[in-house]
Parts: sequence; structure tokens; C-alpha cells
Amino acid sequence: MSIWINENTKVLIQGITGSQGTFHGIRMVEYGTDIVGGVTPGKGGQSVEFSGRSVPVFNTMAEAVSSTSADATVIYVPARFAAPAIIEAVDAFHELK
Repeated sequence: MSIWINENTKVLIQGITGSQGTFHGIRMVEYGTDIVGGVTPGKGGQSVEFSGRSVPVFNTMAEAVSSTSADATVIYVPARFAAPAIIEAVDAFHELK
């Protein structure tokens, strides 16, 4: 399987409200990445500001993918949550197909 990322890719950030998610999200938006939302459990309904752009936060990947039609995700969560975050992402994207 090949994964193609380009200027039209809609990206989610898992861990968007954390320090690493925020740090990298700001730079991604400045670079031109289309950040369409993020996921932080318990913080759904909030939004974050990236370079003057408001980005919605969702509680789950399933909510985020269905609401944004995202194509990809980046994961900035603590190491102990990485495996569950990956599995949640795979499940959410798989549900669309």
C-alpha cells in the first residue's frame, strides 16, 4: 500500500492541545498544511488557534474523520498512548471505506 501526501491532503492532529501537538501544528499551518481538526479526548467542542486560524477539537478520531473528511493524521501523544492512538486512527479511517 502506498500513502500519498500532497498539498490537498486534509490532516488531523492527535494530541492537538498538548505542547508538541500545538508546537508542530503551528508550524504545519505556516508551511501550508491543511489542518482540518484535532483530537484530544475530553476536549471535544473546543478549538485551537494556529496562526490566526481556528481549528476544531474532537473527542475521538471517528468524530473527527466523519466531520472533516480528513485524509491523514499525525500523532503527538505521550508514548504510553501511542499504540491506542494508532489503532483508533486506523479504525476511524477504515470505517470510511
